[in-house]
Amino acid sequence: MKIIFHLNGLSTEYDGSPDRRVIDLLREDLGLTGSKEGCGTGECGACTILVDGLPRLACLMLAAQLEGRQVETVEALQQTAEGRALMTAFSEEGAVQCGYCIPGMEMASLALVRQNEPLSREQIREGLSGNLCRCTGYVKIVDAVERAVQECCEV
Repeated sequence: MKIIFHLNGLSTEYDGSPDRRVIDLLREDLGLTGSKEGCGTGECGACTILVDGLPRLACLMLAAQLEGRQVETVEALQQTAEGRALMTAFSEEGAVQCGYCIPGMEMASLALVRQNEPLSREQIREGLSGNLCRCTGYVKIVDAVERAVQECCEV
């Protein structure tokens, strides 16, 4: 089956099985290895991507669901001011330890930053609640997102 979608701003065509998991399509077929598979059951958020601007779990999506959609992966973060702000904030706030969860965490965070409105720490925590981290305790991650929100929204 031929599936056409936009991936990180580029028109992309996939000709293969419509029931291929998106995480496998991205990593194995398209060479975009930034998204990680942690659990494969939608519990950890390591595979979070944005589909039409909303966080989605690539391990639970099928290729057919991408038809006509706008898909963003962590590889595209550097393409936007919001993405660059997040990358800088995560680095400077020390929000990275082992780094395995960070691609999914940053993509979920990007959706929050793009709301373009002030967010409380509780709203940030709620927005990241589908992303698990076993290393950081979340405080520095929330600090980083809060910083990026302030920077991008000029709060």
